[in-house]
Amino acid sequence: MTDASSQTNDLQAVAQALLTHTGPIVVLSHENPDGDALGSVLGLTRALRQLGREVIAPMHVPRFLAFVPRPGELSERLSSWPEGAMAAVLDVDNNDHVRVAGADLSTFRGPVVNVDHHGTNARRADALAVDPGQPAAAVMVAELIDLLGARWTEEIATPLMLGLITDTGSFRFDSVTPQAFRAAARLREAGARLGWISDQLGQNPVTYYTLLREVLGTLEFLHGGRVVLARVDEAMLARAGAAWEDVENYVGMLRNAEGSQLAVMVKDFGDRVKLSLRSRAGLSAQNIAVALGGGGHVPAAGASLNQPWPEVAAQLDAAITAELARVDALGA
Repeated sequence: MTDASSQTNDLQAVAQALLTHTGPIVVLSHENPDGDALGSVLGLTRALRQLGREVIAPMHVPRFLAFVPRPGELSERLSSWPEGAMAAVLDVDNNDHVRVAGADLSTFRGPVVNVDHHGTNARRADALAVDPGQPAAAVMVAELIDLLGARWTEEIATPLMLGLITDTGSFRFDSVTPQAFRAAARLREAGARLGWISDQLGQNPVTYYTLLREVLGTLEFLHGGRVVLARVDEAMLARAGAAWEDVENYVGMLRNAEGSQLAVMVKDFGDRVKLSLRSRAGLSAQNIAVALGGGGHVPAAGASLNQPWPEVAAQLDAAITAELARVDALGA
């Protein structure tokens, strides 16, 4: 965990870069955005626009978060970079071109600033602040907005509160810091619509439940019940009349299985697989994801592999077995 003064200095460098840049600022985050990605992007975008900056924020918002942005506030994926642009990448490593959504960073030659809370970040940008000790990127973006000198409003505070809620499990995770509670208090004082966010997040479309019926049919309890795994594929989506975005919240539900230390949700695309991992009780989802070429946090991580599920299943089980052995050795 970086100390507070170091993080502030890093964020000051990011703020200075944003304030002195005279061209358009393209604000990006990761593919399949969660509440922290969307909330961080909207919070910074609204603050920069309040300061008179030209901001482009390309993002495809999943249905369960569609209640947050205003019409026209976000744009489609960029096919080309605007002249004189700066890229501001939030909640993901700017060097991870595959995971950064909204534009092709591999073709960008302009300045890049990066604000992230993932420990796997390669830490290469023109200005960056990376603090794995923060439970949400939204905490860091809130401090960045202070440094930019923007005026706090409900429309800036609300999406950042969304980021805090989603990445802390509504403040239930051990990753929650005193700073996170202080940030939440400040956001609430600024008018963040806490009750509205919670009510909206608690609603699911009918297809969530029709697909859940399919997913539960694949449920497996592995390694003596320490691992719970479920899978979804295109055929299941078709039978349920659902979409891939309906799958996003299932892994959190699987994590609630009594006695489990790891929940795995498998998105099976046929020729490739995406894994979502959630862990507890000392087990690191991050270690498993990194072993498979992915990344994330200790309690929440993921990986994408360009192989069919039967091949991925063997690699996944080997990574899980190794991590369980590590945990057991520590407890011996």
